[in-house]
Amino acid sequence: MTSSASWQPTTTPCARQARAQLLRQIREFFYARNVLEVDTPLLSQGSVTDVHLNAFETDFTYGHLGKAQSLYLQTSPEYAMKRLLCAQSGPIYQLCKAFRHEGAGRWHNPEFTMLEWYRPDFDHLMLMDEVDALLQHTLGTDSGERFTYQQIMVRHTGLDPLTVTHAQLTDALPGLGIDIDAPESLSHDDLLQLIFAMVVEPRIGQHRPCFVHGFPAGQAALARISTQDPRTADRFEVYFRGAELANGFFELADADEQRKRFEQDNQTRKQMGMPSIAIDEHFLQALDAGLPDCAGVALGVDRLLMLKTGATHIEQVINFPVSRA
Repeated sequence: MTSSASWQPTTTPCARQARAQLLRQIREFFYARNVLEVDTPLLSQGSVTDVHLNAFETDFTYGHLGKAQSLYLQTSPEYAMKRLLCAQSGPIYQLCKAFRHEGAGRWHNPEFTMLEWYRPDFDHLMLMDEVDALLQHTLGTDSGERFTYQQIMVRHTGLDPLTVTHAQLTDALPGLGIDIDAPESLSHDDLLQLIFAMVVEPRIGQHRPCFVHGFPAGQAALARISTQDPRTADRFEVYFRGAELANGFFELADADEQRKRFEQDNQTRKQMGMPSIAIDEHFLQALDAGLPDCAGVALGVDRLLMLKTGATHIEQVINFPVSRA
């Protein structure tokens, strides 16, 4: 039985006004820079294969082939937006709902608002400048500081992520205050991500945004491998006051390499007892036709609004979180 008050929003009128103001500020920012707002589907025939992301899946009984098919609620508009880039859209952005099938918490609701944009002829370093400008425009922040992943890990853990061995990572866990069962069962990159999340993230970006770039190549996702140091990927993340705000890439444009990464993800999913995900063939066809050199980034709007309003929980900035949806 639900509470008699559960029909009510979890936001205040001030929070609702702040959301409207933030969305207006974002649109003004991109309008002034001649970046086009676009709209793409939330439902797709393929989805993200990343083992750390899970999409909501639904059965569509009226498929165009005359039989039921699986569709996915998108974890990000990335694939569809890149199809527009391949169709010569030029610079584009989107404000939309995104969905991730994971537990709700302080910083996450399974349905959330995402800002994603792509800049042809930008690399990830140039895009970091624009993300920094957006944060100054919306939050009034000071200019962000920048570190490579290697620099920030060495500073806060004493471990060089580009040379450390798997055994050294597991041996270092107790001294870093991390106590988990069977750490040797985690992959090298999973251990790095665990240490980064538990030790590094809480210590960075407290006073001004912190940009971390040059992630290990094993954490490339959809980023290119660096031509300067093939041990690293042309990827960055942004952290501010406890929030992981944005994730950006100098985008991978090689369709064959992208397919290999998708297939490797699904193989890893199988080994972990997770379901395989249908590969987005429309996206791969678009890459094969040609993606212009570009950088792209996804930013969590609800988290940005939390920082703007001083909210301590995402439910304070979402009218009806999943518990009241």
